[in-house]
Parts: sequence; C-alpha cells; structure tokens
Amino acid sequence: MTDAPNLEKQSQRDAIIRAALPDVPFDGWTQKTLAGAAEKAGLGAATALRLFPGGAKDAVLHFMNLADREMIDDLKQRDLAAMKIRERVTFGVRTRLERWTPYREAVRRALSLAPLPTVAGGVMRGWYDTVDVIWRAAGDRSTDFNFYTKRGLLAAVYGATLLYWLDDRSEGCANTWAFLDRRINEVMQFPKLRGRIEERLKLLPDPRRIFARFARRV
Repeated sequence: MTDAPNLEKQSQRDAIIRAALPDVPFDGWTQKTLAGAAEKAGLGAATALRLFPGGAKDAVLHFMNLADREMIDDLKQRDLAAMKIRERVTFGVRTRLERWTPYREAVRRALSLAPLPTVAGGVMRGWYDTVDVIWRAAGDRSTDFNFYTKRGLLAAVYGATLLYWLDDRSEGCANTWAFLDRRINEVMQFPKLRGRIEERLKLLPDPRRIFARFARRV
C-alpha cells in the first residue's frame, strides 16, 4: 500500500533540493539556502525547517537519495540486458553523474561536508547504496565474498571518477568517461586478483559484521 503522506514529503523535499541547487555554489548547503529554495518552490520558507530539521546534513543526504532514484529511473529506460556486465556498470556510474553536470559545484559543496562527524556516517551509507544499486542494475545477485568485494571496488572507482568529473572541463566530460573506462577495466580484472585478495582478507574481520555494526550506528 502506498504511503501517500511520505510520498508527499519526499516530493516536497525533492522540489526544495532542485530549487536549491543553483544557489548552493554561492551560499552553501545552509538553512538559509533551503528556506529560499522552499520559497521558490512555492512551499514557504518554514517548510524547509520542517522537512530538513538537520539542515545541511539532511539536505545532502536527501540529495544523494534523489540522485539514486533518478539514476534508477534513467537505467530503466535502457536495455541493460543487451549490454555486457562491464558496459552496464560503466553506464550506471556515468548515468549517476551525467544528469548533475550542470550542478557540479553544488555536488562539490556537498562533498566538502562529508568529513564532518555529523554527516560522514550518512554519506558513507549513501555511497554504499549508490554502488549497490549500480551492481544490482547490472544483474549482480552475489551474496558471498563477491558481494562485498565488488561493491568495495566499485566504490573506489566511483569515488575516483566523481573527483575527476568535478574538475573536468572537456567537451561532454569526455575525459571523465575515458577515465571511468580505464578504472572499470581494472575492476573487471577482479577474477584474476581474487586469490590474492582472499588470502589478505582472511586476516580481516568478517565484512558482514562490519556492515551490520555500521548500519546499527548510523
């Protein structure tokens, strides 16, 4: 059954974030920016405080969630089954970033908040959600060692590509997509590296316990 009130709140939050994006490069992810965005969205300034009581933290985390939902919708428009796994993963990362190219400075401002103790946990969880969505869209159904290593490797690729993309001024971000292709090629070498990685990971705690403990703390 659809939860209409929650969907309405989500829609209102989406509207405020979209309205805020052009102003964030100048004023940051502040309560003032969100209040102004709420006014522009026709919701009234007070709505911003009600929907984002945590201010910048809540706004940045919702922005990440919005970007993931937009990515999922975009991926559904393509015939991923006709692509190779490597192409699906590459397309997922590119899709996640490409839509927000006009708002790279807002994304940069969001990243600058990530190290803050109040924000870091949520950002890490959102980062995990992003790479998990990409792998699932690519058809990954692993539940063993592969599940964690694939997501860990892609998280590193996504992070490096994100940083490259933020400063890329090539036409159509062509340099970023070439960079991404190179990083994905490295990830696809994973089967050859698996034996060595498994031996090293035997010395580390069970990753399932780490993620479970992290989820309880966030």
